[in-house]
Amino acid sequence: MTNAAAADLIARSNRLGADPKNTNYAGGNTSAKGTETDPVTGEPVELLWVKGSGGDLGTLKESGLAVLRLDRMRALVDTYPGVEHEDEMVAAFDYCLHGKGGAAPSIDTAMHGLVDAPHVDHLHPDSGIAVATAADGEQLTKEIYGDRVVWVPWRRPGFQLGLDIAEIKTRNPQAVGCILGGHGVTAWGDTSDEAEKNSLWIIDTAAAYIAEHSKAEPFGPPLEGYAALSADERRAKAAALGATIRGIASHDRPMVGHFTDADVVLDFLASSEHPRLAALGTSCPDHFLRTKVKPLVLDLPASASVEESIARLKELHLAYREDYQGYYDRNATPDSPAIRGADPLVVLVPGVGMFSYGKDKQTARVAGEFYTNAINVMRGAEGLSTYAPIDEAEKFRIEYWALEEAKLQRMPKPKPLATRIALVTGAAGGIGLATAKKLAAEGACVVIADLSLEKAQAAAAEIGGSDVAVGVAVDVSKADAVRAMVDATVLAFGGVDLVVNNAGLSLSKSLLETTEADWDLQHDVMAKGSFLVSQAAARVLIEQEMGGDIVYISSKNSVFAGPNNIAYSATKADQAHQVRLLAAELGAHGVKVNGVNPDGVVQGSGIFASGWGANRAAVYGVEEKDLGKFYAQRTILKREVLPEHIANAVFVLCGPDMTHTTGLHVPVDAGVAAAFLR
Repeated sequence: MTNAAAADLIARSNRLGADPKNTNYAGGNTSAKGTETDPVTGEPVELLWVKGSGGDLGTLKESGLAVLRLDRMRALVDTYPGVEHEDEMVAAFDYCLHGKGGAAPSIDTAMHGLVDAPHVDHLHPDSGIAVATAADGEQLTKEIYGDRVVWVPWRRPGFQLGLDIAEIKTRNPQAVGCILGGHGVTAWGDTSDEAEKNSLWIIDTAAAYIAEHSKAEPFGPPLEGYAALSADERRAKAAALGATIRGIASHDRPMVGHFTDADVVLDFLASSEHPRLAALGTSCPDHFLRTKVKPLVLDLPASASVEESIARLKELHLAYREDYQGYYDRNATPDSPAIRGADPLVVLVPGVGMFSYGKDKQTARVAGEFYTNAINVMRGAEGLSTYAPIDEAEKFRIEYWALEEAKLQRMPKPKPLATRIALVTGAAGGIGLATAKKLAAEGACVVIADLSLEKAQAAAAEIGGSDVAVGVAVDVSKADAVRAMVDATVLAFGGVDLVVNNAGLSLSKSLLETTEADWDLQHDVMAKGSFLVSQAAARVLIEQEMGGDIVYISSKNSVFAGPNNIAYSATKADQAHQVRLLAAELGAHGVKVNGVNPDGVVQGSGIFASGWGANRAAVYGVEEKDLGKFYAQRTILKREVLPEHIANAVFVLCGPDMTHTTGLHVPVDAGVAAAFLR
């Protein structure tokens, strides 16, 4: 049974973390002190429950708490060797743990254990950090809170900061919390409710003071030509720039992207002071650990053409890399971790919005959320005073902290398709859905494209949330619809790496029964559709300069001649040759093009369910329900082919073990001798 103190802590944490005004995603930590019976001695023992390293308050569970013996943790005060050995103190927390399991203690554990209060909250609210990063933050703290909140000058998180805050509380018994310079807020209370009340009071009081006393234009007057474009224009320009910007962010390692055109971003970029403030960078450690110390800002007005913007972005990228390398070289020591890449994680485009990047969609989205927090902080600080973040050297000490490096090294090994963005057509069912599920399971972000938006969205929801899969509608026979599909992919995940041409249909008729409309429909969807999808996607693949894969789901019928199948088989042969043609053309850009030739995939097939199955069964003289078994018996292996088998072949072609193969057709038909490739 969960200890009552721990249960109250979890509930408080979830409430605080659920409101973005209180703290950012995975930011801040909370704690409670209480008593349990020591299972060894049978005597009461004082414990500290504290949110562990890397957890999120809004979703915190008991497993996310670190549990320490308070007597042992506080005994570390007597052996603390000084600020030069902060990292060693985190390792020492392991010797204070009570029981087994639970989360690893974070760097902030000392703050919670050493402060003489039963309940402690450490949070990163925009309003509090605005005061913390104001040039005269100490004076503002006195003006806003009187003696109930105490100013603490910037100090890197660690044991010494815990000692500092503990001493401040002892010397200021009337205080309910403190403002941590350049960082955030800490509050405490005798009960869980009191700690929460004090935290919210500090946050809301700062917000109210900023609202009442801020200057009218914290970011300066409007900058001519930098106002937001219309919503449609913004998204069209974002889609046009997306491939270039993702390529910029992925120069050193592949990234997934996120785009937002939220008003807070657009207003910032439309103001005259945005270049100065963006160059100062973020301050709160949680912010710049996810956004890098500063963003890349396009220094052109909203009216700049796409071509002008692309040319300038590439120039700015070179300058950004040089600047970041200089930042690293100025501050690195022989013991510093190696540089983790010199590309921006946040790119700001006036009139359009913000592009943010990370190792997956969630990380990219959260990076954007953190920079939005930073904009709010800058607005508050500039409204009251002057924004003054911590200096470059301190930022570097946080960004390249050995503890942060160790945390990165503990991350699970990425899945084979991590950072890759897949676009699968005809993906609401059958082979397409099985393929999308397989690619997502192997780490890819997936766009489910289908003629039915409702079915596409339902399939995406089946795979996961919007950080993993999204559904879009498309008629692949229409060029405008295909371009819109690719644009939606770029806006959803930053770009595209892997395209599966799977959309298809079939009408089983003899030569004399096949109408011109029958012929055109099948060629429009499969031959023309695959061409249009490959063409639109290739523009993105080439601009990203990250290579990629295009896979055609063709058919055994592309090489096998059978009766009553003229239109379908002819269009599949067309698709098969597109594979060879595009493999030859796109190889220079690092794009591989391959095909899969299935046969007899009855289960889950929309084609077979729409009448093709009944017709094929009639042709072969079997019951429709037995068609899959019939197909299996005519194969060499006597095995029925399922959608998952096709999906497995697609993964192999796009995975890490087939990096040097292009122009290949892989039969997945359980062995049909007449369809052997020669």
